[in-house]
Amino acid sequence: MHLSIRHETLYRYTQPQAYSIEQLHLTPRAEPQQQVLSWHISTPGHCEAYVDAFGNASHMLTLNAPHDVVRIVVEGIVATVPLPGGRLRAHDNLPPLIFTVPTSLTRPTALLADVAAASLPALGNPVCTANLLGLAAHIQGAVAYQTGATNVATTAAEALLLGAGVCQDHAHVFLACCHAHGVPARYVSGYIDPGSTGHAASHAWVDAWVEDPDFTGWVSIDVTHARLMTDGYCRLAIGRDYESAAPVRGMRRGGGDEVMRVEAKIVPVQ
Repeated sequence: MHLSIRHETLYRYTQPQAYSIEQLHLTPRAEPQQQVLSWHISTPGHCEAYVDAFGNASHMLTLNAPHDVVRIVVEGIVATVPLPGGRLRAHDNLPPLIFTVPTSLTRPTALLADVAAASLPALGNPVCTANLLGLAAHIQGAVAYQTGATNVATTAAEALLLGAGVCQDHAHVFLACCHAHGVPARYVSGYIDPGSTGHAASHAWVDAWVEDPDFTGWVSIDVTHARLMTDGYCRLAIGRDYESAAPVRGMRRGGGDEVMRVEAKIVPVQ
């Protein structure tokens, strides 16, 4: 499948800012299951490309002159291939065990451990794809999709107690449950062909390490929809949680209020 992608992030400030710095994960990953056919990034200021610790194509954007608007636009076409069983073809240099370490957003609690125990085998036993899809379905039922119910600082434990959240929260709850059972799992940011789902085209999901009878490795799972990743997804970045894989994340120096608008459009093309 070919996906035509356009993603615009616009910041407006009520007062000029003296300085802004933004970390961008807005370039699709180089992986066997996707190929970037064309890609362009447009930003103000100085934009320096680098590869981060997780192998993500990244940029550091800095603006040193006074500004009251920051507009970041990326667009291009990515070719994707079907993923039978959601199984990733990538062979990572990073050991899976580094993705068993909880973060402040994914730290397990007793309640999260109970959710994990309801779907996953006893500690120490192999976890298969069916177990993880069962966990995703459990989370889908426990945390209703509700825009605006949470924010980027909401933890997995808080989202579960609230019973509402968005794709980012679903991913964090799933990660926390996996960590409670010592299962390697990581956060994925990217895009999805929204089709008729009614959800945003900018999306978050997870990769988890499975031991199926015929496969051992990473399987990619969309927790929000309790399904496996397909060729309708484009992967931007992986990390331990939102903070390490967010498409845009930064800080500014200056007064006033900030308004951010994000528009992402993903269209399958021939």
